[in-house]
Amino acid sequence: MDKLKQNIAEAISSASAEIWGEALRIPADNIPDALEYPPDTAMGDLAFPCFKLSRTLRMAPPKIAASLHAKLSETLPTGISEVRIAGGYLNFVIADSYLSDKTREIAEKGRDFGAHDFGKGKTVVLDYSSPNVAKPFHIGHLGTTVIGHSLKMLHKYAGYDCIGINHLGDWGTQFGKLIVAYHKWGSKEAIEQNGVDELVSLYVRINNEIKAEEEAGIKTLADESRAEFTKLEQGDEENLALWKWFKDISLAEYEKTYKQLGITFDSYNGEAFYTDKMPEQVQILKDKNLMKIDAGASIVDLEAYNMPPCLILKSDGSTLYPTRDIAAAVYRKRNYDFDKCIYVTSAGQSLHFAQWFKVVDLMGYDWADKLYHVPYGTVSIGGEKLATRTGNVILLRDLFATAIDKCRAIIEEKNPNIENKEETAEAVGVGAVIFYYLYGNRMRDINFIMNDALDFNGNTGPYAQYTYARTNSILEKAGTIGEMPDVSDMTATERELVKTLSLFPNKTESAIAEMEPSIITRYAIDICNAFNRFYQECPIMTCEDEGRRAFRLTLTKGVRDILGRALELVCIKHPDKI
Repeated sequence: MDKLKQNIAEAISSASAEIWGEALRIPADNIPDALEYPPDTAMGDLAFPCFKLSRTLRMAPPKIAASLHAKLSETLPTGISEVRIAGGYLNFVIADSYLSDKTREIAEKGRDFGAHDFGKGKTVVLDYSSPNVAKPFHIGHLGTTVIGHSLKMLHKYAGYDCIGINHLGDWGTQFGKLIVAYHKWGSKEAIEQNGVDELVSLYVRINNEIKAEEEAGIKTLADESRAEFTKLEQGDEENLALWKWFKDISLAEYEKTYKQLGITFDSYNGEAFYTDKMPEQVQILKDKNLMKIDAGASIVDLEAYNMPPCLILKSDGSTLYPTRDIAAAVYRKRNYDFDKCIYVTSAGQSLHFAQWFKVVDLMGYDWADKLYHVPYGTVSIGGEKLATRTGNVILLRDLFATAIDKCRAIIEEKNPNIENKEETAEAVGVGAVIFYYLYGNRMRDINFIMNDALDFNGNTGPYAQYTYARTNSILEKAGTIGEMPDVSDMTATERELVKTLSLFPNKTESAIAEMEPSIITRYAIDICNAFNRFYQECPIMTCEDEGRRAFRLTLTKGVRDILGRALELVCIKHPDKI
């Protein structure tokens, strides 16, 4: 579609110079982004609004459109069969011959039709998922995990060398709390038997005990927890052994979820990894006179940038999140020489990232502008927010299990003899949860409703997966596709399907530029809707015209290839049969 837009742009630019003179030529570079898609395809396929030109040309938009129409009708832009006027709009009808050629291109490129090469030779580091050790995956972790991995897949599709990093939350005062809780109420046997669930139980218990003490004006457990973490930071062997044990148990649990999601990471270096790398950055801050003492703590004053101070060291000299994040960013630049370093976390951390990004800039690192924070909204179930420290969580494994069970029941009813029933139920159930989450803009707050996510007839993952399976079934029954002829008399639904498929490169580029996976999920639904209209209105297997049958099968293959790739780009598997 980009080439076609460029053809239109050059034609409009040339026509404007002929009509109004070279001084009033409309720059071709400004036109492609101005082109719109009419709400009704009967009006045309692309529209150029003339309203912004009225001040420069000193005439009404309809008159501008009429003048351009008269000139362009003499020599149509390449790939356009007709130019129409609709008020102040100049509408273009794409030629069937262009769409026929585009169908061939889609067929030839297959699953790589939407790929780009603008990332070749460049590296992007993506920091995502990053759960806190000794806590389970709950639905609140889904956003960072699937948004992050989708962005990784999209960048890879554009040629980038991608480094996925799971920056584990494996350091901090919570480990002091957990060590105290283990000594007071825990046992090796219980943890080995119940895994991360037992760790969560201990963590919730000590937080409740600390809260009760604080309400009574006591700080015994809080002080003990801080003391145990200080021992951990100082290398106490017993505490280090417990910390490593807690971490190993947690990772074993996380890997089960990552396997369901089809996600792997290139690095699991968490906060603890950067402990010995922070002093260098603290010293640089001192040497550059960027750090000052405030109430005993070491801070970087950001008042000039309309932000609160960035805390670097506590009054007792222990580190904070910004210190570790700065050290981690420097390490990643030195080791990966990234062109982008992307952090996917909740919108609630936006200030934190803005603060330490600015500190990195003030430190003189010329790659500070290569750091990107990708925020997202909150998720709730029944409108209730989640918090691990109170025990109010919906575990992701439980959510997936419920979705899988419901999908299994649906499959039993619709297709009881299907092969790989369990794998299919898992792919559809997990995919339904992911698709529901990624369907809206990432900044939107989500109230998860299972029945809506599993609707096979809605704008959902199961609907997209079922459409993919339908295309696969058609192609399997057809066997060979045959040679596709030039098609110059497409039906409206055939045209609409080709146009929809041809947008894939634009959609992947936009999703990367905006760091927005929902562009792909919504596009996947557009493909499904266009294909299912085509399926209902255009006989494929029973088409008596051999050439038309080959054309429709070629289109069906295009849907399978592009829809399948689109689903993969948003972390969703696509079974061949459902």
